[in-house]
Amino acid sequence: MLDLIYAGGWLMVPIVACSVIATAIVIERAWTLRRRRIMPKNLVTRIWQLHRDEALTEAAILEIRNGSPLGRMLAAGLINRHHSHEIMKESINDTGRHVVAELERFLNTLGTIAAVAPLLGLLGTVLGMIDVFGVIMEAGVGNAGVLAGGISKALVTTAAGLSVAIPALLFHRFFDNRVGQLAIDMEEQALRLVEVLRGEREGAGEMPS
Repeated sequence: MLDLIYAGGWLMVPIVACSVIATAIVIERAWTLRRRRIMPKNLVTRIWQLHRDEALTEAAILEIRNGSPLGRMLAAGLINRHHSHEIMKESINDTGRHVVAELERFLNTLGTIAAVAPLLGLLGTVLGMIDVFGVIMEAGVGNAGVLAGGISKALVTTAAGLSVAIPALLFHRFFDNRVGQLAIDMEEQALRLVEVLRGEREGAGEMPS
């Protein structure tokens, strides 16, 4: 591995740096975007039970808010539960935009790495070919070993750039899709909470399934 890095020249430094950063982002997002962390099971049911028992105190709402990203959205609606249906939904939507933005954290960086890494590899290829043609101008085409060394240097940077870019692009798409699905599911849970609370006050009675 070190031999390949040395063979690729100085452009291997930013390519390796991109690889390290991309790996760190993938590990961090995989841990952060776990579904059970974002959307704890039966949270809406637990909130409805607290509401039914008249136990939705400020402390309980604060605990819900700090417990998960979904809890943060639901807490925004709970704070405004004595206001109109529209105000509850608006407060949930406003908080939801901030929550989704936090879930998308570092994804732009990962996408940038996926776009930049192959360009760095291509730049290394171009510089390597320039070196090859410089050797040809000085020594002619008789020294195949020297020419092969320059071409090898050019190809190493291209391969390294693509090796970083392809996984980065795949993980970027994967996490982007996950965030989108989580956002849809959290919105459904938040709307369900609004319907439950408003239905309870209007005498709807049972908790919907």
